[in-house]
Amino acid sequence: MTDEAAIARERIERLESLAREAVQAGNEARARSYVRRARRVAERHRLRLPRSFERSTCDACDTYLLHGHNARSRTQSGHVVITCDCGAQSRYPYD
Repeated sequence: MTDEAAIARERIERLESLAREAVQAGNEARARSYVRRARRVAERHRLRLPRSFERSTCDACDTYLLHGHNARSRTQSGHVVITCDCGAQSRYPYD
């Protein structure tokens, strides 16, 4: 991994923590901008977002999801179904 990619990964991790803090503080617009910026950094450096980050964001509206705050989690026949306040759903199998 090059130095640029390592720096990009660190920046993505930092943006994820900032987005989480912003949602907890009630500033969803700022959290949304952090999520968009992290996705842009990953695209620019051709990196995958960490699994935790992918599963904590809504693909439709770029919101950082906090379960019980702006997202609902349900289990359904071997899958976890997460529903955002915007109505978008994401499904993934149990880990």
